[in-house]
Amino acid sequence: MLDTPRFTEITPTADIRAARHGSRAKCLQRLIRMELPVPQTVALPFTTVREIAEGQMPDLGTLVSLFDMEPLLLSVRSSSEATDWGGPGAVLNIGMNDEAHAWLSNTLGHAIADKLYLRFIRSFAIEVMRLDEAPFNEAEDPVAARDTYEEEMDAPFPQDIADQLDAVLRSMARAWEGTSARLLRQAQGAPADAGLGLVVQRMALGMGPGQSGSGVVQFVNPATGEPQVTGRYMGQALGRDALKNRDKALYLTSDPRGPSLQDLLPDVYQELIQVGGQCRDRLREEMQVEFTIAQGRLAVLDAVRCPREARASVAIAAALARDGIIPRSEALLRIAPATIGRLLHRQIDATADRTVLARGVAASPGAASGKIVFDSATAQACLSRNEPCILVRRETSPEDVRGMHAADAVLTERGGSTSHAAVIARGLGLPCVTGATGLTVSHRRKSVRLPDGRRLSEGDTMTIDGSSGEVLEGAVPTQEPMLDGAFADVMSWSDDLRDIGVRANADTVADATLARTFGVDGIGLCRTEHMFFDPARLTVMREMIFAEDASARQAALDRLLPMQRDDFTELFQLMSGLPVTIRLLDPPLHEFLPSGPEGLGALAAALDRPLSEVKSRVAALQEYNPMLGMRGVRLGIAMPEIYEMQARAIFEAAVAASGLGADVKIEIMIPLVTARREVELVKRRIEAVASGVQAETGKDLDFRLGVMVETPRAALRAGEISETAAFLSFGTNDLTQMTYGLSRDDAGRFMSAYVNEGVYPEDPFQTLDVDGVGELLLLGSARGRQTRPDVTLALCGEHGGSPESIRFCRLAGFDYVSCSPFRVPVAKLAAAQSTILSGQTAR
Repeated sequence: MLDTPRFTEITPTADIRAARHGSRAKCLQRLIRMELPVPQTVALPFTTVREIAEGQMPDLGTLVSLFDMEPLLLSVRSSSEATDWGGPGAVLNIGMNDEAHAWLSNTLGHAIADKLYLRFIRSFAIEVMRLDEAPFNEAEDPVAARDTYEEEMDAPFPQDIADQLDAVLRSMARAWEGTSARLLRQAQGAPADAGLGLVVQRMALGMGPGQSGSGVVQFVNPATGEPQVTGRYMGQALGRDALKNRDKALYLTSDPRGPSLQDLLPDVYQELIQVGGQCRDRLREEMQVEFTIAQGRLAVLDAVRCPREARASVAIAAALARDGIIPRSEALLRIAPATIGRLLHRQIDATADRTVLARGVAASPGAASGKIVFDSATAQACLSRNEPCILVRRETSPEDVRGMHAADAVLTERGGSTSHAAVIARGLGLPCVTGATGLTVSHRRKSVRLPDGRRLSEGDTMTIDGSSGEVLEGAVPTQEPMLDGAFADVMSWSDDLRDIGVRANADTVADATLARTFGVDGIGLCRTEHMFFDPARLTVMREMIFAEDASARQAALDRLLPMQRDDFTELFQLMSGLPVTIRLLDPPLHEFLPSGPEGLGALAAALDRPLSEVKSRVAALQEYNPMLGMRGVRLGIAMPEIYEMQARAIFEAAVAASGLGADVKIEIMIPLVTARREVELVKRRIEAVASGVQAETGKDLDFRLGVMVETPRAALRAGEISETAAFLSFGTNDLTQMTYGLSRDDAGRFMSAYVNEGVYPEDPFQTLDVDGVGELLLLGSARGRQTRPDVTLALCGEHGGSPESIRFCRLAGFDYVSCSPFRVPVAKLAAAQSTILSGQTAR
């Protein structure tokens, strides 16, 4: 064995490291240690490849002399540190020249020699020398191809193997340093200075007399992860020819559809099965093996982590852990949290044809097809007929929640990842694309104009892919979610390991039921306003808003009270034994009112009031900036009877649910606070209501009252606010909006430009800004705990399901995060991973 600083022959004892030579080189060494039939291989480290790119070539004469074979044919493959980082494609048959062609003609036959030589000249000309491929594809024999090369290059085709290898190594090294290659691998998480290794391997020809060929095999189903031998084998072939020419290839296992390798060469097939088992046990992974058969003898050329879809990723990791091959903690670390998220929703069938009509923000994962509708009433009509539909809006408002419940997916012209449509869709588990570029929605004409100028009308069919942000033409086939045993195992193991709580944002019994299915630690945010958008309740709510004095307002609230009480009773029963955090009414009152002529007319009829009066009242409620106006705790102070009604509904529901055997744990949250005095005023009234209900029922009521910290001032004054609050729940959606001075509904229009220009590293509405907003969280939590050491700290909002946010919250000492039900499994896995990684760092 020759070991120089510039290249090393791969042997069982050679100093081969993934961080120096790349993952492929290290994997090949492991295969050699397993005594598998791997052809002789030499590894070039990252430093050598960088030098090659700069024009400094190693001693190729010495390198070539390591190989003992006649004729000497070599292949070169890339070996990056992580397989996902990619690299230049393999170049085969280096060393083919006139002499090798003559030798192969005598031993394997003229046809095979011609095929190998022609293939190499094409590959060398197109992939290495970057010549136009058309004339070489037209060449029918090596002589014609060689003549074309010499005409294009005005130089003879290189005959010396060292010269050929020199050109191949330079080409691959320089390709790795190219701008496009760098951007692609950085998108996969590679550092800017990531290195490339190269492996030079003796060719094992799958062409010749007897049973010779090449193939690719893996031992699990790539879609499900279940044990299954899949792949192809092709006689008289090289590399991955069997996958490129599937119509000419053989099946691997016996198959009624055609001949198979198992039938043709049962001993070799069995040897492959043993190779798969050895790889699984020794490499601790399901591998895809590239192999060659030369006159009935097997050679293993390479093994890479087998490709897999989301469900298979989870199934494979769980199976390896169950079989004791890897520990459970490692299985959890192998699963990307986003992968778990994809399991929970229908996805576009990977094999389906698709035509993209528009692209926008991938606001809520999953896929659905249906007829286009433009309003809630039509969506509900489709639901009554059991017809799937896609709700298309310029942007959604609370008025559209009923339609979103009825629709199968949502598409909006405006908005971003934290717009109203995105937040509600994620809570409902509804596929959603927001801020679709070039899309123009006309509610009046009930049509949508596409970026290419075409129009779609109500009733036309489209498909929404909320995982990719694509709007697709027609009905595209989808695959159903599969929450099998592997998913349950991963969730159970995550629960065993994580050290931060995960609660759900749940506004309805359906939300809470789903959250309980996923094993949450309670409800961290119940937005009571969403309970008012049922048509029957909405009319009463509007009567309350239109009330001219406190007594009229109280009369309407008395009608809403039993409705809220029934909702809370169901919620407490369902979440028995777990805390339920109920946020008092937050949005400005105008959100409960219609805006268009049709809606205003219907409201006038429902309230039996003149249309002019309704229009005047609606206009009077409008604010210049409603999200910074009369909302949240300001409503509770200006109209205290609203919060008093909600508090009574909560306490009476607690008594009712307790009487039915539920273990009720009440937490009441005051939204949008900015000062301690606000909390004191509301708290006094809520305690008075609690005392009244206790006196009426004879039942003791135990509850915790806290605040939602979603203004910068609340974070800065958290010390004094926590004197009257048992918990501080940081609402990062609004806190980010107010810290940046950005509208989360409009930021999507320019945020990509800001990220591309490096103004912000990420969209702060998608990834928590740990520098700015994070500092407010740290200040608020530290000041809150300084005043009240036992204060509970939480983060609620869509950032709560983000792995980055969860890591931050753990380090900041938060007690739990809360997110929409469909993000709970993602949050639980991310929390477990953060706990595992922090333990590894500590060691």
